[in-house]
Amino acid sequence: MTVLIAGGGIAGLTMALTCHEIGAPAVVLESVRELAPLGVGINLQPNAIRELFDLGFEDDLDAIGIEAREWALVGRSGNDVWSEPRGREAGYRWPQYSVHRGELQMLLYRAVVDRMGPDAVRTAHRVVGYTSLDDRVVAHVDTRDGAHIDVEGDILIAADGLHSAVRQQMHPDQPPPQWGGQVLWRGATPGIPIRSGASFTLVGSMDQRFVHYPISAVDPQTGLQLQNWIAELTFDTADGAPSSDWNAQVDIDKFLPAFADWNFDWLDIPALVEGAPAVWEFPMVDRDPVDRWVDGRVCLVGDAAHVMYPVGSNGASQAIVDARVMGAKLRSHGLCEAALSAFERDLLEDMSALVLRNRGHGPVGILGLVDERCGGIFDNIDDVIPRAEVEAYMANYKAAAGFAIEALNAAPPTIDLG
Repeated sequence: MTVLIAGGGIAGLTMALTCHEIGAPAVVLESVRELAPLGVGINLQPNAIRELFDLGFEDDLDAIGIEAREWALVGRSGNDVWSEPRGREAGYRWPQYSVHRGELQMLLYRAVVDRMGPDAVRTAHRVVGYTSLDDRVVAHVDTRDGAHIDVEGDILIAADGLHSAVRQQMHPDQPPPQWGGQVLWRGATPGIPIRSGASFTLVGSMDQRFVHYPISAVDPQTGLQLQNWIAELTFDTADGAPSSDWNAQVDIDKFLPAFADWNFDWLDIPALVEGAPAVWEFPMVDRDPVDRWVDGRVCLVGDAAHVMYPVGSNGASQAIVDARVMGAKLRSHGLCEAALSAFERDLLEDMSALVLRNRGHGPVGILGLVDERCGGIFDNIDDVIPRAEVEAYMANYKAAAGFAIEALNAAPPTIDLG
């Protein structure tokens, strides 16, 4: 028997590597026929990097990203609302990384194959349902060749994302993904270094903003680095959300006119957008929290459990942390329902609260206060909002998201092999 893992994304592959570390046989059932490095940039917080280091990736992350050094909120006038050091420069024992999502997935995939063998990931196998029995679980699988097969294991870990078939069976009456009116356009463009050369910046207001951060080191030949960017606009939800498909490429004329005059001394947003070879559109969606992640020998993790708005760099980070916490429970309890229930008890309440906190714009919500007090235009932020108020706001978010500095630095390893 074995651990069955539905989904070969970041959560599923980290789960497989964690199972291998604790000596639990595992197999990943992934719907696509061939994994490819899709997507653009993501940020990984120090609590996730700690787990990746423990899995042996300390020397690999520089090849797929860059260690972040600064996080900054910037008003519409181009002046800072708030900036702070990040990662090791902020006092964490571990860095924060900005990486290419697809390259991270491929790094994890190669490690799974190297450590566990080529049969550890079965591509073209989509989990469409399950049957939880007293002594085992049966995953019902559709293959890309049109076959319908059953795969048996001790437990099923559902890491099958936003549109999880496992979650749908567990919660058949759940509403569809919830759209709050924001639409994102994402791209990556070679450009000159901005600010520290390793800064995450968010410019604008609650209804219109632009996110920028580099995901590569500077090329010594060109002096350029690959820079991930996200343009965001807010629309009336009465018109309904566009399709939530990360693969929907669009023309920049769909949104760039709204940012036509967003050219600051330190960042030329129109030029950055125009330089991207491809741009993807995606509505910013989440799901209402549910009251349980466990059904017998089946448990949800990652986005299948708690997909959230990408406003605090928590999605991929928490997916990694989920897998590691699950590994600790499996090591303590065995491949059984007790382990899944212990995982749920530890995380469900806090993650449900974080989903709702991110729906309220997470750390970006401070821009709402600035909008209320000065319309987003100012010369000196100290004339708008006291620094102590912003400090408290940011500290509360970090604590809720699980990466408060003192608590994380003092925490023992999630999995201590002794």
